[in-house]
Amino acid sequence: MKSARLLVNGRDIGIEVSITETARERMRGLLGRAALASGEALLLNRCGSVHTFGMRFAIDVVFLDRQQRVVAVHHSVPKRRMVFSLRASHTLEMPADSARRHGLAIGDPLVFEATS
Repeated sequence: MKSARLLVNGRDIGIEVSITETARERMRGLLGRAALASGEALLLNRCGSVHTFGMRFAIDVVFLDRQQRVVAVHHSVPKRRMVFSLRASHTLEMPADSARRHGLAIGDPLVFEATS
């Protein structure tokens, strides 16, 4: 996986993002992890739906279009749920309440600045 810093409206909000590069990485996602730290997130490219079956914690799900603008935000999605967006090309998974804490809103442009 690649790593990047998340910038929202041009400012670094202190989140390190792991970016999936293969179908296998996308399918595994956060499964098997005990938690997601407050400064971490996972970007699933070419992904417009996610599920939380088999997960141990709630997450925020932020759907992005091809230009990496926010098209939908689902806060604190609990275990055993599925969410999707017909307009999404990418999905950002964050710890529960992160999207609200960082003020992410529909229309916000996100930039993933490579760190490795």
